[in-house]
Amino acid sequence: MVKVDSDMTDHTRYETVIGLEVHLQLNTRTKTFCGCSIKFGAEPNTQVCPVCLGLPGSLPVFNREVLNSGIKVALSLGCDIQKTMKFDRKNYYYPDLPKNYQISQYDQPLSGRGKIGIKLEDGTRKEIGITRVHIEEDAGKLLHSETDSYSLVDLNRTGTPLLEIVSEPDMRSPYEAYEYLVKLKQVLKYLDVSDCNMEEGSLRCDANISIRKRGAREFGKKVEIKNMNSFKAVREGLLFEEERQREELEEGRELTQETRLWDEDKRVTVSMRSKEASHDYRYFPEPDLVPFEISADLVDGIRRAMPEGPEEKKIRFAAEYGMGEKDIEVLTAEKDIADLFEGAAGLSGDRTGACNWVKGEVMMHLKERETDVKGLKLSPGNLAQVIKLAGEGKISNLVAKEVLRESIDTGRDPYSIVKDKGLEQVSNADALGEIVSKVIRENERSVSDFRKGKDAALGFLVGQVMKLSGGKANPKVAGELLRKALT
Repeated sequence: MVKVDSDMTDHTRYETVIGLEVHLQLNTRTKTFCGCSIKFGAEPNTQVCPVCLGLPGSLPVFNREVLNSGIKVALSLGCDIQKTMKFDRKNYYYPDLPKNYQISQYDQPLSGRGKIGIKLEDGTRKEIGITRVHIEEDAGKLLHSETDSYSLVDLNRTGTPLLEIVSEPDMRSPYEAYEYLVKLKQVLKYLDVSDCNMEEGSLRCDANISIRKRGAREFGKKVEIKNMNSFKAVREGLLFEEERQREELEEGRELTQETRLWDEDKRVTVSMRSKEASHDYRYFPEPDLVPFEISADLVDGIRRAMPEGPEEKKIRFAAEYGMGEKDIEVLTAEKDIADLFEGAAGLSGDRTGACNWVKGEVMMHLKERETDVKGLKLSPGNLAQVIKLAGEGKISNLVAKEVLRESIDTGRDPYSIVKDKGLEQVSNADALGEIVSKVIRENERSVSDFRKGKDAALGFLVGQVMKLSGGKANPKVAGELLRKALT
């Protein structure tokens, strides 16, 4: 068995060539050529009609929102929008394809010649070319059982709008392919044209990989890898296949152009079928959808209405907020995170505080709860209240963290939580005096250490005051009272 190790392939002798085909399911309300819903999770075969089932006499009608979303994506990737586009029939015969063809685009796609920039391991930037972005409809879904001798078919997904984003074969390592996917997903999420959920199938990726001797001009035999349901799986599948092909070449065996499946459990690729070429699909123009022109006014209007992209946002954050690169990377990783930061910063008047709270506590809750910002249900206003309460010294940072947690859990505003639970920070010397005296009496060793010049002991004593006060003591006042009592 081939061992997957990113350091195994002899990069001095062989060169890896990778291109990716990403299928993006759009979040329109209805399908590409009919009025059926695309809502995920419906009962099987309940979101279908004569058009998406390809019944005799039914005619497709193109969904304008699909075109608009496609133009947005193409523009965000720097692609040229074609003046004239048409649809084609891509013919193949699967049980989950009721028409026995897929309406797609062949020689006159929506757009072509774009690019996306990624950061390499050494910190340098590399641009990956985009061959084309084109529109097509999805197939249905086959449901297999390990125990039954038959499979079931769910045609709800049939006709769902897809964009196929095809890269140039510009990637030279599985790492570059992974970074490309991460960057592409970020751009797409900013546009809000898809939820990009790989588990639900709204973002799918097929990878093409070949190996050639370094310096060779001809590409090697291309292998397509399918059945990868995460970016990590794409990287691992490519690492395995990279090493498998290298070993085949070194042992003098000829590689086969084929399609292979990634086996997640065994962590290997397995042969599925010989790789189809474009002529195998017998493309021909879709007779029920005539070619049409895309007006410059439509493209310009969509361009003007497009939201700020991640790269533009990074530039603006650096100029407006004077942030460092690491902070900007965290805050612009997702549009919802950037919006939460900017909203909280504006409402609290504390940009630094907003940055620190988002990078710290908010990111911790996102990871802990395995969700996104929408899943937290944390409004910029509620985060701003926490920032102001802590920044103005009305509650301690420890209490502020608990108030934030309760606000996320319940949706209540932090001001109400603090008021109802009496959590305001105690700064009155008389009110803290009794607690300070008790801490001194019960911690003789730390008191002795402090009097011997060990300043770290004071921090421990302040911590004890905070503990006895339920986190409500003002740590600065507590420290001053302790220092005064012990000197």
